[in-house]
Formats: sequence, C-alpha cells, structure tokens
Amino acid sequence: MIDLFIIKVGGNVIDNPALLQSFLGKFAAISAKKILIHGGGKVATRIGDKLGIESKYVDGRRITDADTIDVVTMVYGGLVNKQLVAQLQSKGCNAIGLTGADGNIIPATKRPVKTIDYGFVGDVKPEQVQTAPVVALLEAGITPVFAPLTHDGNGQILNTNADTIASSLAIALSAKYNVRLIYCFEKKGVLSDPNDDNAVINLINKDIYQQLMDQKVLSDGILPKLDNAFGAINHGVKEVLIGHAEDVLSNTTDTVAGTLIC
Repeated sequence: MIDLFIIKVGGNVIDNPALLQSFLGKFAAISAKKILIHGGGKVATRIGDKLGIESKYVDGRRITDADTIDVVTMVYGGLVNKQLVAQLQSKGCNAIGLTGADGNIIPATKRPVKTIDYGFVGDVKPEQVQTAPVVALLEAGITPVFAPLTHDGNGQILNTNADTIASSLAIALSAKYNVRLIYCFEKKGVLSDPNDDNAVINLINKDIYQQLMDQKVLSDGILPKLDNAFGAINHGVKEVLIGHAEDVLSNTTDTVAGTLIC
C-alpha cells in the first residue's frame, strides 16, 4: 500500500501551458499524501536573456555563476514555484512552495571543481535531508511544492538537479512512508527506440537495465533518471515509475502506464 507519492515534473512540461494545466489538474486530484518537485524549464533562460545574462551550458548542464544563481533563485524559487502553488490552490490542492533552504530541509554541498567549474551547483545526500518539517506539512494536509534549489548552510543558495532532489526526498521519507517516486515528463516512459514514442519498456529491473546499457539502446537523457531511480530503490523506496505527465493520476493506482522500476 503506497501512502506517499513523490512526483517530479520536468521542465518541458513547465514550458507547455496546456500540458502543465492538465498535469496540475490531475495532480490536484490525487487524494493521497503527495509532494511535487518541479524543474525550471526555459523561463530562467528567457529572463536571463532580457537581463543581459547569458546562459552557459556544458554537456547540457547549466553553469551557475554569480549572476545566474540570482536569476534561477528568482525564477525557480519565485516565479515558477509560486505560479504552480497558486494554480494548485485554484484546483483545490492546498499547497505550499518551498526551496531546500526553507526549514533547513535540504542542505547541500557546493559541487567541487574538477575538470569543469559548475559554479553554484549543489550536490545532495539523502541522509542530509531534514524530514520533520515535510512530515508535519503532510500530516497537516498540506502539499509541499519544491523548487530545484538547496543551500550550503552558510547562506548560499545552490542550483540543484530536480531529479536528484526528488530521489533524495523519496529515500529520506521512505523511513516513515511507503513511497512511490514518479518522474513525469513529455514521454510515455523509458523507450527502447528514442524515435518511437510507443516503444515503452514497461518494466526494468537491474538485469534488464544492464542488458539495455550493453545494447546501447537508451537515450542519454533518460540515463540520469534511471540512475536516480535505482539509487532510490536501493535505499528503501518501494517503487519508482517513469511516465508521461498526462498519466500522473492513473500512475498513483495499481494500473500504471509507463516504466516501472523494481
């Protein structure tokens, strides 16, 4: 029996107004305890461009320099987060917007410089997550909505991968709840053929994952989600599911669509 759903919604859903509204309606309709973690989408890039702050990426990862951390803090923790909370309130879901700094819920460590200096980017360990404030909100019937931001304990906000935040929260909260972690994005699940949206692999265990890796059939973009999924499973999370944002409500039932990780 699953009694907590931790749901991460990707940036491409955030950037699609119609898909986002549909997703939020279905998320609000989930009657069980739930947490939402959202990505940033392209809003920070657009606002940064208006402010004359160039977005820089290495291998698809944002370089978060001093100017950029100001932009993503404003956009992720402010604009995007509060818009989502307001929209959930309009749909009857009593939500509260949070970052990892609020309640000291998610302390992080600034990523050390190796070959690349990612700037103000945070790495999270599940054992650092402070669950008491989250449990108090859940037990009070309030749905936490987390922006992809953490803090270093010394006053510095850090930009942090939303998939990792979702996985870390799921692992930490699995000590109290039976958790299903759901990654929602614009695809129907993990695909055996990245060019065929219907080529969904319905079930992946460790052996199947190794076979898929050996066959090199998985797209690079799905690998971090699978790494986070198996990390969560290995540390107490009951189930992880990767699927389309439109399927979020059905994916909180026993009849799931997408890819179940076990």
